[in-house]
Amino acid sequence: MANLNNFDANDVDPNFAFDHIPAGNYVAAITNSEMKPTKKGMGQYLELTFQVLEGEHKGRLLWARLNLDNPDPQAVKIARAELSAICRAVGVLTPRDSVELHNLPLTIKVGLKNRKDTGEPAIGTPASAQWLTKKRRKLCNVSLLFSIPVMHASAFSRPK
Repeated sequence: MANLNNFDANDVDPNFAFDHIPAGNYVAAITNSEMKPTKKGMGQYLELTFQVLEGEHKGRLLWARLNLDNPDPQAVKIARAELSAICRAVGVLTPRDSVELHNLPLTIKVGLKNRKDTGEPAIGTPASAQWLTKKRRKLCNVSLLFSIPVMHASAFSRPK
């Protein structure tokens, strides 16, 4: 529980949601990472916060969740592949702690995932992705979940 020091929402204009980040390439970095329990409490996921470092959307945040501890071995396999792609993109191949991946620039290619029923940008739905490994120039299909706004990264690489 946190003390809000007599906060009164009547005295403060509400913060309205940002528009979605348009599809495109962005230089970003992981700025925060945290292991969190899954909704069912049967495992844990690594939540990564990415911050856009350059351009019109500088400062905007994207999130990815990697199910590194999950009863479903396929979910773990996918998460480990995603983590491997991120490690390769930032040049840290054997991290002992996720903090070693922080503040290292990488290029993300972002695309919007739309809802099937309305065609509007979706919130909280899985998106497919392809991560480009720099050394092999090989695309690996994986999936990831971004929180608000929902995006999918079709490539992670080192910035030029």
